Amino acid sequence: MEECRLCPRRCGANRVGGEAGFCGAASEIRIARAALHFWEEPCISGREGSGTVFFSGCALRCVYCQNHAISHENFGKPVSCEELANLFLSLERQGANNINLVTPDHFIPDLVPVMRAARGRGLSVPFVVNCSGYETAGLISRLDGLADIYLTDFKYMDPEKAAKYSGAGDYPERAKESLEEMHRQVPEAVFDSRGIMKKGIIVRHLLLPGMVREAEKIISYVFDAYGDSVFLSLLRQYTPFKRASERFPELGRRVTKREYERMVDFAIGLGVNNAFLQEAGTADASFVPDWDMGA
Repeated sequence: MEECRLCPRRCGANRVGGEAGFCGAASEIRIARAALHFWEEPCISGREGSGTVFFSGCALRCVYCQNHAISHENFGKPVSCEELANLFLSLERQGANNINLVTPDHFIPDLVPVMRAARGRGLSVPFVVNCSGYETAGLISRLDGLADIYLTDFKYMDPEKAAKYSGAGDYPERAKESLEEMHRQVPEAVFDSRGIMKKGIIVRHLLLPGMVREAEKIISYVFDAYGDSVFLSLLRQYTPFKRASERFPELGRRVTKREYERMVDFAIGLGVNNAFLQEAGTADASFVPDWDMGA
């Protein structure tokens, strides 16, 4: 990380020397929250909760991000590798179904030995890598044999939309490449007797207002490439924020019932069997946790 090339930005920041990369991160691992989380897909959270660790910083600049404080403002506090391994083990003792690493991309070189250390100390639950889809295949390859579950976004197929709303016109190609590497590592889903995922891939797509056609392109790509070996999670929880709608008025409303139903009907028509759907009213609920680990 002396000349950081970890993410597709390849910004060249000297993170070892204390310089922050495009993602906002220097060399130290920073986290904003570590707790049981009950708002993931049912096979991830279950009744006991997912042991989520939210990492500070992000390589994307999504104008509608609901975790803006940690993705754009780098809210959080530094933790040592030993402290992080202890957090993983503590979450397992609290009953977590897994250890869920949320946006860990820019810390993966340091996370790999932490994950191995936790395993060596008896951690038995799966590791979930919960990421944006904007990674290089090479970075994802470092997690081979360590990541049990990939919970990844697939936000765009249109480079213009990716550039406009997330500042990353190359997002579609990077998402395809990283998903291919994820599938090479974890080609089939495995569940326990309770229906909790032990291995597998879930691809999330958050439907944005007026963008059903974009969603259809993503669903078609993922299903044509991977069939039902990859689970889809079709989200309707988009909530408009003033900071986004002031710049982009088209993002100033919620997704309609008709829009969401069109997306779901399209997936069913393709033959998709393995998908998670969201109930109506999710956009009215707060999906933003309390960031309780400020510096």
